[in-house]
Amino acid sequence: MADNSTRLVGPVLDGTLVRLEPLGQQHARDLAVACEEDRSVYGYTWVPTADTVDDYIDAELERAASGRLAPYAIIDKRAGRAVGATAYWDPRPRPDGTGLGAIEIGFSWLAASAQGRGINTEAKLLLIRYAFEHFGVARVDLKTDARNRRSRAAIEAIGATFEGVLRRWSRSWAPGEDGLLRDSALYSIIAEEWPERHQRLLHRLATQAGGV
Repeated sequence: MADNSTRLVGPVLDGTLVRLEPLGQQHARDLAVACEEDRSVYGYTWVPTADTVDDYIDAELERAASGRLAPYAIIDKRAGRAVGATAYWDPRPRPDGTGLGAIEIGFSWLAASAQGRGINTEAKLLLIRYAFEHFGVARVDLKTDARNRRSRAAIEAIGATFEGVLRRWSRSWAPGEDGLLRDSALYSIIAEEWPERHQRLLHRLATQAGGV
């Protein structure tokens, strides 16, 4: 259980293309459709299936009750429906106990039709901006399977710095690797970098959104 200084509470975050809403069972129907569009894009990422979405949401809400996770549904504002999910998680306190020092963004996935359209970029922009400007963190982490070149390219495109590979770090979600541990590629953005990265994200979003 997280203490009050690091307990995660994620508010609604509203952008131009995307609205991030705290995840709930009201998103189940949309997510059941989104997760089945083209599952070949989820080679290294765990994504629920249509018949497990209810259990998936319940599990995320159970983690949220611990204060260690703040899960979101990603709403495509133009379509008016949920097209994926993401979360804040793993909050770490400042050494002096005055609040959050660092946080990770993870548990992220998007429907195939929502990829490459600026939706992921704006979702990351909203989450990272809130983490630095409201939570007051010194650092935002992002991790992915070290073999997931598509995910790594997307993380690098938003300006996160590659810090190395954590060997056998966490559970593998790749097909045929049940019970095995994966190598995780670790990236970060720190507070001193945020003003420049913020502008980079805004520019990237404008470029992508212009092609929607």
